[in-house]
Amino acid sequence: MLFSAFRKLSPECVEAAPAAALPDAHRVVGSLAQQASTLGRQAAEVRGVLDDTHKIATAQGTAVQALAQQVQQVVQAQTSIASESDAGLKAVAQVSEAVQAVGVEVTGIVETLHQVADAAGQITQIALQTRLVAFNASIEAKRAGEAGRGFGVVADAVKDLAGKVESSSKAIMGTVSQLDSRIAALSREITRQDSSSKQADRSGAVHRALAAVEQGVHRIHAASQQSREVCGGLDGQISAIESEMRRTTSALTSALDRTEVFLRVSENLIETVAECGVETDDTLFIQAAQQAAGQIAKLLEDGVRTGSISPQDLFDDQYKPIGGSNPAQHTTRFIALADRLFPQVQERLLGLSDKVVFCIAADRNGYIACHNQKYNQAQRAGNLAWNTANCRNRRIFNDRTGLASARNQRPFLLQTYRRDMGGGNFIVMKEAAAPIAINGRHWGGLRLAFKF
Repeated sequence: MLFSAFRKLSPECVEAAPAAALPDAHRVVGSLAQQASTLGRQAAEVRGVLDDTHKIATAQGTAVQALAQQVQQVVQAQTSIASESDAGLKAVAQVSEAVQAVGVEVTGIVETLHQVADAAGQITQIALQTRLVAFNASIEAKRAGEAGRGFGVVADAVKDLAGKVESSSKAIMGTVSQLDSRIAALSREITRQDSSSKQADRSGAVHRALAAVEQGVHRIHAASQQSREVCGGLDGQISAIESEMRRTTSALTSALDRTEVFLRVSENLIETVAECGVETDDTLFIQAAQQAAGQIAKLLEDGVRTGSISPQDLFDDQYKPIGGSNPAQHTTRFIALADRLFPQVQERLLGLSDKVVFCIAADRNGYIACHNQKYNQAQRAGNLAWNTANCRNRRIFNDRTGLASARNQRPFLLQTYRRDMGGGNFIVMKEAAAPIAINGRHWGGLRLAFKF
């Protein structure tokens, strides 16, 4: 209702009002415009802060989700460790049983070797007795003279054979003795004492090593179990944080939408005041934007008429990325004409007031072929902050403000917003926009931004 009332208040209505009422009406409308401007500035500030917070909250939500996934991976890894440690404990038990079985077999070998040693000892005794008998037989054969010669030869052979058997038996006994010592040592190493025995602390080294391994695996299993429990609790906390982050992001989105309403109300109030014919602080910039839009349109129409550019090229929207640019820059088929024609209008309006920040012509998609000269700098590799602030040509500004100004077809559009200057620097400003039409076809808009 308020907007309708103001729009119905034409300049002729104001002129027809009593002379005494005019100062009051102008003062009231001017005050309203000033308050609307203040409201717009504050709304833009709040919207900017909320937008920054929303981006941070979104980034944090993404980070929390990634953290939750990593925690889940840790839990899975800990579960695998616990499973493997269980298998390790079973393997150690199996090895221990196998070693114990080997110990039993080694004990049997030791007993067999003892039997071999006993047999070799008996053989040695038999060999000694045989040598003694052969020695006596040899003496008797010599006493018999020629008749006992053959018997003597046999007796000597038996004696020699008995000596060799004795030597072999002794060698066997020596070897068996060495084997017995070594196998006994092995038996001691792999034999596990009964836990009830007083000798329990003298279990073999192999079993002690296996026991140490078993204890280590038990510790790993316990640690993995504890870690899994901790990660489980952490996962629950992260899930709660993630839920809170979603609610926060949702609340910020709602707040952003509400600030949009406040911002639009203030802009509508200012536009309504301007349409009433009452001059405000914004009138100069609105009129300048409309005049500049007409001049840009005339230059482009002349370019089409003289054949400097075809209508197809002038309305080219196949933006080609410039490799390595950051922020991204693009080229079109009308950039050469824009670089040649636009500065004569855009640079002149920078001198309109010390409040003017920039004056640019944007096509209907928010593409800026040629910015003001001070923002037409060549990009510096790896310096995003500097590029953002100083290399604003060849870029597409399709944010809320940029796209609205580019696609506006009303006589003028007035917006309030916070501009990112790069490096974390922002300024709140207004922007007056007027449409640019080429031979009746909407091409884009003239954007004139100025400070409060």
